[in-house]
Amino acid sequence: MPAHEGHRSYDVVVVGGGHNGLVAAAYLARAGRSVLVLERLENTGGAAVSTRPFAGVDARLSRYSYLVSLLPKKIVRDLGLDFRVRTRTVSSYTPVERDGRPTGLLVGGGPRRTREAFARLTGGEREYAAWQRFYDMTGRVARDVFPTLTEPLPTRDELRRRIDDEEAWRALFEEPVGTAIEERFTDDLVRGVVLTDALIGTFADAHDPSLKQNRCFLYHVIGGGTGAWDVPVGGMGALTDTLAAAARAAGAVIATGHEAVRIDTDGRTAEVTYRTADGEAVAAARHVLVNASPRDLAVLTGDRPPTPAEGAQLKVNMLLTRLPRLKDGSVDPREAFAGTFHIAEGYEQLATAHAQAAAGDLPAAPPSEIYCHSLTDPTILGPDLVEAGYQTLTLFGLHTPARLFERDNDAVREELLKSTLAQLDAHLAEPLADCLATDADGRPCIEAKTPLDLERDLRLPGGNIFHRELAWPYAQDGTGRWGVETRHPNVLLCGAGAVRGGGVSGVPGHNAAMAVLESAGQGPEAQAG
Repeated sequence: MPAHEGHRSYDVVVVGGGHNGLVAAAYLARAGRSVLVLERLENTGGAAVSTRPFAGVDARLSRYSYLVSLLPKKIVRDLGLDFRVRTRTVSSYTPVERDGRPTGLLVGGGPRRTREAFARLTGGEREYAAWQRFYDMTGRVARDVFPTLTEPLPTRDELRRRIDDEEAWRALFEEPVGTAIEERFTDDLVRGVVLTDALIGTFADAHDPSLKQNRCFLYHVIGGGTGAWDVPVGGMGALTDTLAAAARAAGAVIATGHEAVRIDTDGRTAEVTYRTADGEAVAAARHVLVNASPRDLAVLTGDRPPTPAEGAQLKVNMLLTRLPRLKDGSVDPREAFAGTFHIAEGYEQLATAHAQAAAGDLPAAPPSEIYCHSLTDPTILGPDLVEAGYQTLTLFGLHTPARLFERDNDAVREELLKSTLAQLDAHLAEPLADCLATDADGRPCIEAKTPLDLERDLRLPGGNIFHRELAWPYAQDGTGRWGVETRHPNVLLCGAGAVRGGGVSGVPGHNAAMAVLESAGQGPEAQAG
């Protein structure tokens, strides 16, 4: 839309049109507030977008974020969103070579199949029983903690009392998660599969004393009160498209191609200076919500930026003409790739990869995980591709901190991609390259994004997908009532860097909207408008 002329006033200006900013805008507009959303890019959605990355190919992929767990159904209901997710029939498959033969661990397809898969891999019942006990424990924690994400922040003691399980509290909140894993499991592969949830976008050892791996693990097992990670029907862009539509329908103005460059505030009113192709203009507001990183918030307000938290992932999108065959002939590729396909993620492999990366080297055996969106939701592919049997693959690599790419991002990206795919090929009966589709120019349909790419494309500080290190979901000094407050009373942080941010959740957007309504004496009961 064209730039706004001159000086206009709104109740709320939202800086950034990612999914959290859109959630906040929709709630506030539905509550009768005048809302302006300023988005730097020409499209809304931020990291939660669907794009056609391959020239001339009708495949609309979730380019950055790609699975949904932390989005409360409450937000979908409150905002009347036309958005659905589908559960994956298989949780995970992890290939491995044991005693000179290819095998693996398939988790899913019902308790009997999973128990039998554990027994085949480990030679007994012990690991499966430990698995059940451990995830029964995390499931109880999920049911207690997840509903609190859209409530005012509990104190640490309040959350501990709510969980009411000292064993779980110790395992998840007080001791490194590596201790809990080693106490409960003996098989290296099983230990590794459990640990991976602690390392998504988080560069840490299992025993890191900071417990940042525990915080990552917690957010990966509480989603929806179950810990399930579901497939967004239509791709991640389907969520942000319906959020933008809901915000507009409620009266919010969404201005793309509008980059906020400064926020001036006296704590009661604020002015947001923004830049367009036509020059600069100013929007006045009673509240400003920043759907950007804490670093960008500090730059906008003239405060001292925090030190960026380093990102540590490789994101790869692929389109295949067919799924590759596996060396483990006992597993159908359509099952193996439907869930999370773990590669080089044994417990010792993960420790070695971390140590090598911490020493400044690329992991010799880069750990990663893959899943196939189109097996669960083929709607992201054009009808001709579906009929021809094409499939997508999404790969997420671990233990690749941004520092490794600083010497030459393009060269290191290529080197890492090659070695990562070699780890996958080790478990395939045919090279993945033989299955890759080609675009209209004859190039393989594969793209990779490093932390530095994400910093450049999306302004994620350090390429960190959470905007900063994840925080515990309880109040600490300076976190405020909703976890979105800043030192400026009428400027709130509604992005992933808020307390209880990270992932595609909408939680910071919801909580920032609740904080605005509450400040005017209009509590959460009015949130649905």
